[in-house]
Formats: sequence, C-alpha cells, structure tokens
Amino acid sequence: MSVINGPSGWLLLLVQLPASPSSFRVRLWRRLRAAGAAKVLNGAWMLPRSAAHAELFAQLLDTARGQGGTGFVLTVSASPGADEAIIQRFRADRGREYDEFEERCGAFLAEVGKEAGAGKFTFAELEESEQDLAKLARWHRKIRSRDFFPDQRWPRSAEMMERCRRTLHDFAHAVYEAEGVHAPAEKADGAGAG
Repeated sequence: MSVINGPSGWLLLLVQLPASPSSFRVRLWRRLRAAGAAKVLNGAWMLPRSAAHAELFAQLLDTARGQGGTGFVLTVSASPGADEAIIQRFRADRGREYDEFEERCGAFLAEVGKEAGAGKFTFAELEESEQDLAKLARWHRKIRSRDFFPDQRWPRSAEMMERCRRTLHDFAHAVYEAEGVHAPAEKADGAGAG
C-alpha cells in the first residue's frame, strides 16, 4: 500500500502495557513492524491514515486493553513541517529493510555463483536455490507493501530481485543441460514480480 504523494493525515497509536508478561509486548511490536508502523516515541506508533490502518490500530488497542494496558488511537492532521520528518522516519525504516534485502540478494547471487563455479549443476542445488529465491520474493513483496513513501531504494531492490531471477534462470538451464534433460517450457515465475 503506497501513499507516495504524502499522507492525508496520520493515525497515532499511544499504548502503555504492563511490564509483564513481555510476550504480548513482543507480539504487538511485531504486528506494528509488519504493518510498516513507525515508532515515534516509546509506546507511540504512526501510520498514514487509512481505513485498514485504523482497523489495525483499533484491534491492537483492544488487545492491549485486554492485557491490562491503556492507550488511545488519535487522528493527526497533515502538517507540512512535521510530515516530512515523519516521512523520513518511515523511509529510514524501509531503508534498513531494503539494505538487508540487497545484502541477502548478494549472498544468494554469491551462493549460486559458487555452486556454478564448482560445477554443482544438480537438481538438489537447483531446488534449494529456487526455495531461497521464493523466500526473497516473498520478503520483497512484504517490504513493498509497507513502503508508503517509496524512494530510489524500491527500483534498486526490484532490479536486484530481477538479477537474482535471471541468475537462477541461467543456473537452471545449466542444471538441465548437465543432467541431460530438456528444460521445461518457459512459464511465469512462481516467485512473483516482487
């Protein structure tokens, strides 16, 4: 869900939880991070205003209250001065994810290159690499889904994902050739476009 041109306002979740059990605090943090929420202060999280985000914050607040916590969900108007600082916080969060994604893509490319260099053109290696590529593609889609304010990192990550796909495609053809089997007909990549 990309906002791109700026938000029409923000949702602010203010939540205070009991010190224990800490397991709920961790679950809450994971759900907020998975949704792409930006932590603005301890116990304060923001998302661009949308019906889906309002529903998520309401659910999390209800759950927090059920665990003995307190909190509020507030709608905050867009304001040019503050908006840019908030958008930069979102971009910094996504930037860390994109950086790690690119690092993992680099590791994937290195691993496939190592196997090809060693002449390990086997179906077992191919299957393992296909699974690794599918994981990268799923992760790429997740990052994209919470990149509300895309910048140059998105196209760069998409190029890296495509490079991984092409490398695996070439490796697969080498495996089929080494195994003396005809490669299957070209089809849409099951890993998705990212």
